Amino acid sequence: MNTTKPKVTHAAVGIIQREDGWVLLAERPVGKPWAGYWEFPGGKVEEGETPQQALKRELQEELGIEVASLYPWLTRSFDYAAKYDAAGQLDSAAKTVKLHFFIVTKWNGEPLGLENQQLVWQPSDKVEVSPMLPANAPIFAALSLPSNYAITNLSELGEDLFFERLQISLDNGLKMLQLREKQLSTQAFDAFAERVIKLASPYGAKVLINSSHQSALAILNVAGIHFSATDLMQIQTKPTAIICGASCHNDKELAHAAALGLDYVMLSPVKATLSHPDEESMGWSKFADLIADYPLPVYALGGMQAVDLHEAKSHGAHGIAMLRSTWLSE
Repeated sequence: MNTTKPKVTHAAVGIIQREDGWVLLAERPVGKPWAGYWEFPGGKVEEGETPQQALKRELQEELGIEVASLYPWLTRSFDYAAKYDAAGQLDSAAKTVKLHFFIVTKWNGEPLGLENQQLVWQPSDKVEVSPMLPANAPIFAALSLPSNYAITNLSELGEDLFFERLQISLDNGLKMLQLREKQLSTQAFDAFAERVIKLASPYGAKVLINSSHQSALAILNVAGIHFSATDLMQIQTKPTAIICGASCHNDKELAHAAALGLDYVMLSPVKATLSHPDEESMGWSKFADLIADYPLPVYALGGMQAVDLHEAKSHGAHGIAMLRSTWLSE
């Protein structure tokens, strides 16, 4: 019995993203495996290259652009089964591909299809071209998550001030927030949540509830649930049809969230926080080490402020989550 694992092919993939959030997709040309399928540009990491070096080379060769700014993002493995064409001929052999995704935010030159591939800009939340290359298709859900994620702080602000600040944040573009008020009774939480949802709905902002109030899922029209680290380790399957995230503090919790296929995680504490002053912060270096080769979008949490977004993304984060800084007066 042959138990040899197939060799893993490493590939670097570029999410080339305009300021309006639209991303560039390329159609695989005739003559290549999976011809006619759409994908994010990129290619194989050659021996002696880092994924970042490979991506810059591939985008120069494929599109004629020079990468000026990029962030490391997700790393996902995908098993491709053997694919045959209509005549029964082998089109692509079975293989495992490890995809290193980067978000490319600045580049020099105008992207051109230098390999006779068609190019198109698409909104990440409403892609109209198909079919998508299988390994690329799940990426759009992750791309739809905003960079800034707010956590409610009703207990410190009080109701009047909180809703005043919430209105300001929504006007300034807040698109996702978690209702975390563990101190509230079930009845009080439901009333609070309904008021938040009513205010956030016209803005298209996603409202999630903390798992401390997960019974409210049955009655509230929320976008999803955020599991505490304790609750995360108790679940064995991901709830369906809603956004699911979790708090993580170590590699064991991160691994369980990935195995469940959650939509995102928060990793903390990156910096010292007022809510957990005695808890040792991990710093950016450990944060980056913990999420190296991680498949889920990660929000950095713990002492975050808006100015930390670039630093967080530079260390592999999808974005930042903020408990207090979101609600500071403008």
